[in-house]
Amino acid sequence: MKSTKILIFISLLLGILAFTGCCFDEMDNQPPAVPRGVRSVTGDEEVMLVWYHNTEPDLAGYRIYRSLEPTGYYYEIGETNLDYFLDYGLQNGVTYFYAISAFDNKGNESDLSYDIVYDTPRPEGYNEQLFDYHQYPDYAGWNFSAYTVVRYDNLACDFYFGYDAGTEAHYFYVGRPDGDIQDFGYTQSLDDITYAPLDGWSTTGVVEAIVGHTYIFWTWDFHFAKFRVTALGANYCMFDWAYQVDPNNPELIGNK
Repeated sequence: MKSTKILIFISLLLGILAFTGCCFDEMDNQPPAVPRGVRSVTGDEEVMLVWYHNTEPDLAGYRIYRSLEPTGYYYEIGETNLDYFLDYGLQNGVTYFYAISAFDNKGNESDLSYDIVYDTPRPEGYNEQLFDYHQYPDYAGWNFSAYTVVRYDNLACDFYFGYDAGTEAHYFYVGRPDGDIQDFGYTQSLDDITYAPLDGWSTTGVVEAIVGHTYIFWTWDFHFAKFRVTALGANYCMFDWAYQVDPNNPELIGNK
């Protein structure tokens, strides 16, 4: 008799616990914490967003929102369960604003991230090659706005490359009047420079070409650009580049 009562008691207790757990589970309306540390990395027609991963055990993922105004309407552009998101197919030269929310398995969603994150995609290129203007004048200059090699004395030439027999060194020369150039020094990659500085420009319009150095350029029509020398030969150089099509915008790669 006692054993029967004990079994009945246990069954009732288990039922109560199961019912209580179910109710508590259904009543879960606590959203995850707002994502923190949101920042961006600029690309060519794309923006990479990264943030700190949330720690809630019931976290389901994140929703990504975008706007064309910092205080304007933010609309959802995607979801992910990772702590990064690539927004691609964008228009270079247009500034985009971003916010991230987190949501759990019950659909509870946090507020949008508090960080003010914006980015302006810009074109970029790799493994371009210029030749010494004394020997190959038609292939010595570079035009940022057209993303192409031009003749060193072409009116559209932003800068050109050449060898100086007197100093036995290679140099970059500003091609078009009112352009500015500076040697930013050695960098691990082109992406090490996020913003163009507003001073430090060469007073002569000439800088020495050195492998591993990144150079900042300010075009005659107020566009910022950068390029990094990846190889240097007797009569040629190779470089990677990025060009901001939005005038007077010093952003070359975002990291906000």
